[in-house]
Amino acid sequence: MAELTIDLLHDAVRGGAVALRSIVRLQPVDGPGGKVFPPTYAVNADHKYAVEERQVGDKVVTTVLLDSVASQANRAELALKEGWEEGELHFPVPFVDFTDEADVDDLGKITVLDAPHRLADAIFRDSLLEGTLFRLSAVGRAVTEARPQDATAMFRYAPTALLFGQWDSTGPKGGLGSKFQRAYVSEIVGLDAQVGRKVGSRIDPLQIEKAAAVAYEHADPEQVWTLEESEAARDNKGKLKSAGSDGRPSEINHGNIAPGIDAQSGGVTISGARQTTVISLAALRRLRFAGLSRDAEVAARTAVAALGVAAIAYGYENDHDLRSRCLLVPEHAPRLELIARDGSTPEAVEVDRESAARLLSEASRAATGVGVGWEEGPISLVPAPKLIELLKRSREVSAREPAESD
Repeated sequence: MAELTIDLLHDAVRGGAVALRSIVRLQPVDGPGGKVFPPTYAVNADHKYAVEERQVGDKVVTTVLLDSVASQANRAELALKEGWEEGELHFPVPFVDFTDEADVDDLGKITVLDAPHRLADAIFRDSLLEGTLFRLSAVGRAVTEARPQDATAMFRYAPTALLFGQWDSTGPKGGLGSKFQRAYVSEIVGLDAQVGRKVGSRIDPLQIEKAAAVAYEHADPEQVWTLEESEAARDNKGKLKSAGSDGRPSEINHGNIAPGIDAQSGGVTISGARQTTVISLAALRRLRFAGLSRDAEVAARTAVAALGVAAIAYGYENDHDLRSRCLLVPEHAPRLELIARDGSTPEAVEVDRESAARLLSEASRAATGVGVGWEEGPISLVPAPKLIELLKRSREVSAREPAESD
């Protein structure tokens, strides 16, 4: 199998392929037929999982969603962030730095790869770039005006937004703010899914009976609870506040919990799982870069595609521990297929962490060479005073909440 080279990727982006595709077969860590726990959804049904019939190969199978498109995008962004922090991947990553802000410094640095709405997020909107609110800065104005018909500024300052998509719905233009289509789409589904049950119970070594006493919320939140009415918290009408819903010992985590069966979120047994990732080169070709030559446009799109390849390679090495009791193991190393326009047999190529980093470096250098490079220095913002104050007040409310809730 050939290696994915910069020339091969460049030719694919220019028009030689419609997409890059990666299909990885996975198994539960305990083997075929193992039980995994998918994400749950608050629905009124027999269970809380996204189960559906799908055509897989030449047969219809029952599948369960193990990781959604949105969740996979977040994992891919974190994989790129890891490569960026390690100094192996070089591309612009704007961030808001909270590390020098007293009382909120635990937030550290929140990057464009962390923020839910990427560079259009309110975290960036409410932060300062060189003393100016981000939206009013030269960089902020440029990315606000960027659009698919001229994505040059977005490519320069936040190219990952062109890969994972972004809608500037809360900017100055509201719902008419620029929309960049998601070009990177990935999900993981379990195959031959059978919804199961789980059991739960707790034996209290203290053997405290549920009718032992009524517990109240303590007036001092640090004390948590009390049996004395004189020490209890009261609501705004002067009524004593029971611990939990009724003051039983179980509400303060004492006492037994009787064995029970959970049929709504009891896990799923599967024969295996399948991760399908597609980088749409067709979507990237719709990005235009005003005033630039065709060669420069192709070079910019190739650099964005290389970011997607790096996300696949680095994501594979981050493993597939999706959540508690949902660890999947790949059956093979990642490989990419170049999907041609004519539906012919895809060309398969190899990719790993090292080759993906090298590919991204070559693609960014090529783009710079034709006049469409991206920002090389750090794009560092600090939170505006009003954002810091909002954070502090929010934390004060959270600290008081247990003692004040009705």
